[in-house]
Order: sequence, then structure tokens, then C-alpha cells
Amino acid sequence: MGLHLIIDGYNLIRQSDWLGDIDRRSLQRGREALLTALIRYQQLRGHRITVVFDGGRAPGFGDQRDRQGGVEIRFSRPGELADAVIKRLCVRERGQVLVVTSDAAIIRYAEARGVATIGSPAFEEKLKMAQYLAENGVAEERIERGWSPTTRKKGPARRRSKRQRRNRLKTRKL
Repeated sequence: MGLHLIIDGYNLIRQSDWLGDIDRRSLQRGREALLTALIRYQQLRGHRITVVFDGGRAPGFGDQRDRQGGVEIRFSRPGELADAVIKRLCVRERGQVLVVTSDAAIIRYAEARGVATIGSPAFEEKLKMAQYLAENGVAEERIERGWSPTTRKKGPARRRSKRQRRNRLKTRKL
């Protein structure tokens, strides 16, 4: 089973320069631009993706759930924040889940439950890199290989915590 990305939609849009510019002109177009980028990313990487938006800001989306191009779209109920939906998904899907957000409250909640997190700007860079590599025909094996680690022993004083090591393993899969 692959990695499941749970994305705080408006957080990612507002943290991004190019998506933020589109969003300031039209909220609907900002969501559509994000979904287009996520669909391409999902096709390249094969990860399961769920993007969560605040339902109160979603005119034109009557359903609370939708699916476009392999990306699941969820809207919170009226009067509920997307944060609550993300927290429920964290509890329900612990295993191979990675939450994409820069919201400190969600990060603390997810990490307290053993769920890995990555900030929105860091994920945007991975999103852009995957699209760039796909457009320029770089082989998938080069993407997977990455940087080779050094053989120099670091010792126990420099070892990361178990949570940090788990988080790092999941973010490497992006």
C-alpha cells in the first residue's frame, strides 16, 4: 500500500506564490489550479491524495466529497473547519499517512498521533520538482535513487528521534 497524502487545500494555496496569485483573483480558479497540479502529481507518483477545503468557502460544490482524476476532494460541513476533517482523517488512517500543512495546530495534533507532516512550502517544492522532472523526461529510477548517503558513522549523539526518522522516511517517498 502506498503513501496517502492529506492536504490542507487552502493552506497550500495561500502559502504558494503562484497559486496565491490565482486565488486572489478567483477562489474557484485557485482551487482548480491546485487540483490540476495535484492530479498531475498523482499520475506521476501514484500516491493516494485527499485534499480538504473549508466547505463554507466552496460555492458551486454541493457535495462534501468528490473525485477528480484520482484525487479525492473533501469539503467540511457548513460551520466546520477543514482542520476538523483533517484531524478525523489522521485518527482514522494512521499508517502510511503524510499531512501537508503549515498550520501549527494540525501539525501538533498529527505528530502526537504518530502521523508524519510536511510544510506546505516544502511540499510545493516537491510538487514542482516532480512536474519538472516529468516534463524533461528524467527517468523514474533517477528520481527514486536520490542522494546517496555517506558511510561515515554519526554516532548516537547525532541520531534523530524515532518520530523524526519515521517522518523523514515518509517524506522521501514524495
